[in-house]
Amino acid sequence: MAEERLPTTYGLAASDPQQILIDRRNISASDLEQIERIMGEMGRMRQIERKIMRGSQRFMKLNETDMRALRQMIAAKNTGTVLTPSDLREYLGISSASVTKMVDRLEANGHVRRSQHPTDRRSQCIEVTEQTHLAAREQLGRHHAQRFQVARSMTAEEREIVIRFLSATSNALEGSLEQAAEQGQ
Repeated sequence: MAEERLPTTYGLAASDPQQILIDRRNISASDLEQIERIMGEMGRMRQIERKIMRGSQRFMKLNETDMRALRQMIAAKNTGTVLTPSDLREYLGISSASVTKMVDRLEANGHVRRSQHPTDRRSQCIEVTEQTHLAAREQLGRHHAQRFQVARSMTAEEREIVIRFLSATSNALEGSLEQAAEQGQ
């Protein structure tokens, strides 16, 4: 069965025809095709992830920051960790006022509840409601569980290759961001 070729969105001939960013003179056609397939699959995965996230946001009537906050609250609940507004502010990288406004909105819509901090009487803790936790698990968790199944189906050696690739890619992108920031871009 012939493999269907991915769209050329990530093809270097279309995105960098003058080879300004990537010199392709010493890359064989088969290597280039395989690299473009990797880039295409990564792009396709990001598109599917965004589609899943948008669907969950619509279903739960939440924005992206709300969803990130709820994921953090669910992780805290699952690990028995107390989560404070300050913890959310730090995790989300937003102001205290923005956290307060977000938590007020999430509480009003029944997604979270505030309670007294168990050891610090001056502080509150925030936790996700059981109903929202279940909705998030159904809306997002079942999709993300498929990743685990794919990773599980691979050999230990294959997983190490994937880990090495993803880690190196993340490091390269992070380095590129840092370099752009240093250059004021």
